[in-house]
Amino acid sequence: MASLARSGGRKSGSDGVISRISNSSLAKKGKAAASDVPYVTKRLLKSTGKAAWIVATTFIVLGLPLIIEMEREAQFNELELQQNSLLGAPPAQPAFPGPPK
Repeated sequence: MASLARSGGRKSGSDGVISRISNSSLAKKGKAAASDVPYVTKRLLKSTGKAAWIVATTFIVLGLPLIIEMEREAQFNELELQQNSLLGAPPAQPAFPGPPK
């Protein structure tokens, strides 16, 4: 009891709770995981950047020409409809009629 009173009520040496917790295997694994965070973050950002590059270039090569062609086809259909209405021709039947009624 006298030794506890002299040291301010604390146990001396490595018998303290904090020192036991910080030296535990779980704490060591946590420290190792925390030190790996910058590396993992860098790799994740690099992979995300590569994926974004692949998606963007695929869209430019495949998607953009498709959108342009669809817009061109819509303009052509609208022009054809206007010409037919000016010439008095009956409106054209849709290529794919809806379900029968």
